[in-house]
Amino acid sequence: MRVFILEDDPFIALDLQAIVESGGHEVVGVHGSLAQAREHLGQAFDFALLDIDLPDGKSFGIAAVLKERLIPFAFISGSRRGDLPAALRDVRFIAKPYAESAVLQCLPRAHSAAA
Repeated sequence: MRVFILEDDPFIALDLQAIVESGGHEVVGVHGSLAQAREHLGQAFDFALLDIDLPDGKSFGIAAVLKERLIPFAFISGSRRGDLPAALRDVRFIAKPYAESAVLQCLPRAHSAAA
């Protein structure tokens, strides 16, 4: 699976990339701002991990685009779930600090291990 990461803290971004790759997935982009993310939304990817608070605003607009395109995603944030707009409250939310297992569990499985 190809995963798009939006995270402004470079240490957290590297950690998320390592976690995603340890799960056997490919990271297609790590972006630290909304502007960078918007430039790369045309990339082909299967899932996204989104921080909410970025230097140039909140990622809710990016989330809305992903939802419209039916691309699954999860928020990974130090914000509270209650801070999400009503239209995004059904999205998977992982609070920071997060456990590696929580990140891996939110990624859809491409193939069943038993198959």
